[in-house]
Amino acid sequence: MTAISEAQLQPLLQAVVDPGSGRTLGEAKAIKAVRFDGADVAIDIELGYPAASQHAALRAAVITAARALPGMGNVSVAIATRVIAHAVQRGVQLLPGVKNIIAVASGKGGVGKSTTAANLALALQAEGARVGVLDADIYGPSQPLMLGTSGRPDSLDGQTMEPHIAHGLQVNSIGFLVEDDQAMIWRGPMATQALEQLLRQTRWQELDYLVIDLPPGTGDIQLTLSQRVPVTGAVIVTTPQDIALIDAKKGLKMFEKVGIPILGIVENMAVHVCSNCGHAEHIFGAEGGQKMAAQYGTELLASLPLAMSIRAQADSGTPTVAAEPDSDVAGIYKALARKVAAKIAAQSRDYSSKFPTISISKST
Repeated sequence: MTAISEAQLQPLLQAVVDPGSGRTLGEAKAIKAVRFDGADVAIDIELGYPAASQHAALRAAVITAARALPGMGNVSVAIATRVIAHAVQRGVQLLPGVKNIIAVASGKGGVGKSTTAANLALALQAEGARVGVLDADIYGPSQPLMLGTSGRPDSLDGQTMEPHIAHGLQVNSIGFLVEDDQAMIWRGPMATQALEQLLRQTRWQELDYLVIDLPPGTGDIQLTLSQRVPVTGAVIVTTPQDIALIDAKKGLKMFEKVGIPILGIVENMAVHVCSNCGHAEHIFGAEGGQKMAAQYGTELLASLPLAMSIRAQADSGTPTVAAEPDSDVAGIYKALARKVAAKIAAQSRDYSSKFPTISISKST
């Protein structure tokens, strides 16, 4: 019997499509090792984004492809994840302890941006990543309530803050530092300084992704973030309603102008299904997010229903992905997380840390 060679096997493996990203393993350079022991083979796959829920399907596809070779014996497949830092705006340094920053933004309030940010972070974690959340809404912080955590952050050195841990996420918010009913009557410079302090004086610990929940609009805080914070990509949240889409487009254009990649659009409140009769109704209009994505050459990442459970679970401090991890809605959030992470993995990697620091001194 003729021995099977790696040269015969590699084309079959490279043609396997990763169900999480839609790319072939060859395109993603995901095949790291192929080891033969007689007719048996062991294959090591490394993905650049977390997709724990898809490993079984990918493993089955790789085994099927390998067994297409006559004489193939046992096939074992090991799948690992390695998230790396990807490129950000030119001239902005990466944040210590954070590989990638995802900004979740909206043009106006009330479209479910904070709920999306919380569930996106939980979904990334469920897929196998180390994740943090920064509540950047200085005037109206929501994450302490949504993630069910409160109290002032600890400081071990008197200079930096330890993030709260909520549902396994590392979290910080201005809401931990002020009373619930205290109004933040701050001008733009004070608010942006507070944001930078929260971001840079929190001791984030080896995060693959930091999800930043931005305030609505395109004001000082968003501009500061886009100019000084190393953002890997932005997710725009809207509803199908025309008035929400108008403002969402402004947010999208702002990120484009400062060179931050748009990862895609999330459409909330896309359809309401009556809990009594099952009738589906597009209360806020239909396909608005899809049309916006087509207009600006980006992707509609997810459409979420107008469901009481999403609101109730966020208000109770246990968002949907944590409260009902096997529900249909949690499945939508997990699919959103995989798409966002896969898009980041396909971007250029960060090389700034590879360059030496150059200092110029006067000769005497």
